[in-house]
Amino acid sequence: MSEAGPSIRIDKWLWFARMAKTRSLAARLCEGGRVEIAGASIVKPHHPVRVGDSVCVMQGRARRGLVVRELGARRGPAEEARRLYDEPLPPVPVVSNAPPWTPLLDEESWPDRRGP
Repeated sequence: MSEAGPSIRIDKWLWFARMAKTRSLAARLCEGGRVEIAGASIVKPHHPVRVGDSVCVMQGRARRGLVVRELGARRGPAEEARRLYDEPLPPVPVVSNAPPWTPLLDEESWPDRRGP
């Protein structure tokens, strides 16, 4: 991450780049540890981001690796938002280690719903 040059808050940039629907959701992404800048996990939404920084963000079940091209001045249309970053690789699906869902009760132990 470069130390010189203009910067913007990461939550604001994520919102401008349309990585989050609202700025408060962008802040929650940061606070939840779902954003990295230059490989370092970011937990404060006021962390600065600069042109040239690499940003990784979790969006749903995908991890997106972005390179900041511009800081932006507003949340504009999607076409304007795409100019704020380069995405060298497509989003990577995140595989969960959680076991597949299984019912708590077997069908045999379900109560009879026909009534008394």
